[in-house]
Amino acid sequence: MDLSALTLSAGVVALAEMGDKTQLLSLMLAARYPKQAVAIIAGIFIATIANHACAAFLGQWLTTLMSAEILKWVLSVSFLSIGLWLLVPDHIEDGADSKVADRASRVFLLTVGMFFLAEMGDKTQIATIALGARYADVVSVTIGTTLGMMLANVPAVWVGQKFTRRMPIKWVHAVAAATFISIGIATLIWG
Repeated sequence: MDLSALTLSAGVVALAEMGDKTQLLSLMLAARYPKQAVAIIAGIFIATIANHACAAFLGQWLTTLMSAEILKWVLSVSFLSIGLWLLVPDHIEDGADSKVADRASRVFLLTVGMFFLAEMGDKTQIATIALGARYADVVSVTIGTTLGMMLANVPAVWVGQKFTRRMPIKWVHAVAAATFISIGIATLIWG
């Protein structure tokens, strides 16, 4: 297991997730189903592991289709783009007309479905694809990005809106953006 890939993946995804639409989704679900925190957290975990494993495998597979030089440029541009994308805040609509019973199994299934779909094309999924391409260890990247998602979303579920009020989201996004931009520059320079 590549601990540097795992640690970097966890860190950048946790930072990127702050204020992201899936974190807002966590807050919305926690507010709507306050007695179902465990079901929501379990749903986030299952959806994230499934989505990010596919993304990391896709990233690794893409490395077999490109030369090392092209891959270096694609990864550099990807990391730089993600860094810039992090500076744009996410928003999610509440969907107050949703009628899901306040039962753990239904809240769990709702969370899995909503999170899996919300992650499609999201910056953390694209980051996972790029990290999967950058590092040869898909398992470390998947564990790391899933850990990063859980680090950002579990507190959002447990603490609710108080969590995001106390966090300077713009500052967190700036740090995450700088991290991705640095990775992009380092990939370009050192391959």
